[in-house]
Amino acid sequence: MTQLTLNEEGLDTLFGTQDENLRQIERAFEVQLHARGSALTVTGEPDSVAAAARLLEQLSQLLAAGYRFRAHEIQTAIRVAREDPAASLVDFFTGGGLLAAVRRVVSPRSLNQQRYLQAMLDHDIVISVGPAGTGKTFLAVAMAAAAMAEKQVRRIVLCRPAVEAGEKLGFLPGDLAEKVNPYLRPLHDALHDLIGFEKVEKMLERGAIEVAPLAFMRGRTLNESFIILDEAQNTTSEQMKMFLTRMGYGSKVVINGDLTQVDLPPGRTPGLREAEQVLAGVEGIRFIYFNERDVVRHPLVQRIVAAYDRQDRRREEERLLARSPSEARSRSEAAPAEANSASEASRAAP
Repeated sequence: MTQLTLNEEGLDTLFGTQDENLRQIERAFEVQLHARGSALTVTGEPDSVAAAARLLEQLSQLLAAGYRFRAHEIQTAIRVAREDPAASLVDFFTGGGLLAAVRRVVSPRSLNQQRYLQAMLDHDIVISVGPAGTGKTFLAVAMAAAAMAEKQVRRIVLCRPAVEAGEKLGFLPGDLAEKVNPYLRPLHDALHDLIGFEKVEKMLERGAIEVAPLAFMRGRTLNESFIILDEAQNTTSEQMKMFLTRMGYGSKVVINGDLTQVDLPPGRTPGLREAEQVLAGVEGIRFIYFNERDVVRHPLVQRIVAAYDRQDRRREEERLLARSPSEARSRSEAAPAEANSASEASRAAP
């Protein structure tokens, strides 16, 4: 059992409505919290008590410094504390959000998201790989909007392969932009949320935001542009090489993809997977890897992603077992080491 005395200023925002934030901390760390005024008692297993107490102490330090928590930020603090117990929540929350034009401030909700934002600031090419809901597209668009607002680039180029997700859509009416618009809706949605619908439409009209179908990118050189390639797992090897070589002076490139949702025909190697192998270690390029812990949508999405990952691993083990029992065992034993290595690589500073 541990007893804490928290800063009284802003304590209501820390505890939440009817102590809902305390209940979240209890569930996350499997402890019991009992509050009486600013005095808080934490009971449970020693390791869990220590982790929960450290979290609460850092949150209290933020309150004392004048920080006021928004609705989702206690969940963000829990996520960061569980991912890296040594992480400083004071640095995480007071490091400043990313100003995206004038509508809102975008802040990271996990350590990997923070690394992703920093990588886009520090590198001209960033490649992010991870499941749906981890903020890859939204944060890339936010960074592009911020770069445009600060006159760092002259235009934003949105690009995505026109590959249907498991069904044929047939003929689509309209001009080129209208035909590819359904494939680019996630990018448009993020722009509308960050900048505003009317401003986005005006920027599209004057070419400050450009919709560039991947198939029509060959031969172009894009200078002073923030270029985003979404759904990169559906590029072919040839398309990925072609896209990467479109980059001109003063430009930044962000490539996002989820290798668990490939819609290419069977037998085709995703360009994103090949890029992982070919570009590993190339100076100036940063890879960021997300996992189910970084999912910031509904809590069920995180569980869904984890469940499908487990099923994919089981299928791979069954396939290997059918080929060679010894190979399956060696791959199964090597998997944890590979996962730890990938995780450490994503955390390593360039």
